[in-house]
Amino acid sequence: MVEELAQADEAIAACVDAGAWALPEHELIAALDAAHRLQQRLAAVTLALVREVDGRGTARAHGASCTGVWLRERLRLTVPAARRLIDLATALDAGNPGIRQALADGHITLDQARVISDTATTVQATAGTEAADKAVCVLTDWANRFDPTRLRKLGTRILDHVAPDIADATAKALLEAEDRRANRDRHVTLSEQTDGRLRLTGTLDAETAGLFRAAIDPLTAPSGPDDLRSPGQRRHDALAEVCRLALRTGALPEHGGDPAQIVVTTSYDGLTRQLSTGALDSGLELTPDTVRRLACDATILPTVLGGTGQILDVGRQRRLITGPLRRALVLRDSGCAFPGCDRPPRWCDAHHIHHWADGGPTNLTNAVLLCGHHHRHLHRSDWSVRLGGDGHPEFTPPAWLDPAQVPRRNRYHRRT
Repeated sequence: MVEELAQADEAIAACVDAGAWALPEHELIAALDAAHRLQQRLAAVTLALVREVDGRGTARAHGASCTGVWLRERLRLTVPAARRLIDLATALDAGNPGIRQALADGHITLDQARVISDTATTVQATAGTEAADKAVCVLTDWANRFDPTRLRKLGTRILDHVAPDIADATAKALLEAEDRRANRDRHVTLSEQTDGRLRLTGTLDAETAGLFRAAIDPLTAPSGPDDLRSPGQRRHDALAEVCRLALRTGALPEHGGDPAQIVVTTSYDGLTRQLSTGALDSGLELTPDTVRRLACDATILPTVLGGTGQILDVGRQRRLITGPLRRALVLRDSGCAFPGCDRPPRWCDAHHIHHWADGGPTNLTNAVLLCGHHHRHLHRSDWSVRLGGDGHPEFTPPAWLDPAQVPRRNRYHRRT
């Protein structure tokens, strides 16, 4: 299979270099249809491979918490996109050969295959295998005329066509299944941009959407006739205000022994002279004016370097890494330090590199941030961790994974 895929890759590479501008219109359209059909066939191959990787437990063997996270690292997918691939691969493997074949033949798209699979699963649960097979045939035929959104809406009444005698009785079950799928697909993704901003995307279920609108709608109205903000800017500012209100309540859960807060780091001289830039514990850079403003906010904890100072090396007197020591650790690691992990500091534990019970000190040079999964994995596996020459953690994989045992670092949290 690898050799055949390599040959296909060479053929496609030749098409990339070919000039589409030279094609007459009928060949241009034919080439587009062929490329689209090939894309669906490759999707069928990808699903088969994903299913095999998931079934073998390859992800955990390589140190990932699940197949979705491993695919994120390997294929540069988002975790929600990876999970959707895994779910569809599992569904097609469990007994939907008609859908798999239609995808392999290029007759349906990946999104249409997902809709048909979801609908067939629900029909089988409510009306049996025979009705499910009929539903697959009908929806596959409709896929030639309808996009995935329209196809899903039509699927809610598919029993009118494949089992009319029980259609009314099971319509409610189909709608409930659609609600469960909406609940399953709920997610919010935070993507850090190159300039330190965050791109916020996601899908909210109906209940959360109602809560979100109820929270921000009162704050999105223009403040007056001179308010020149766009609707999108007003929603942005409303979300920021909701976050500030949540922090002020003091009711948010603790992380690492500290209350919910953000940490701003700057220099003492620069702060007093209003000249210094600053950095959040997430790594985002701030202007001097912003640093001054945040330092006056009761919900912000300023970490001023060169001021009164705090002891970061507590030696053997304490076992837990909390308070100023944890904040220093967050500033250094910015999140789970294990290679390929993007878990933020709030989800992480502080791990003693040289275990405290074995005489290891509780200080910054003997600590590393790890999420719960990788904390457990490090204790149970042959991975090892140390601080590199620049004072940042690096992890050595076991010999079976990398015979050369080249140290690896996390690149998701790098600030430069």
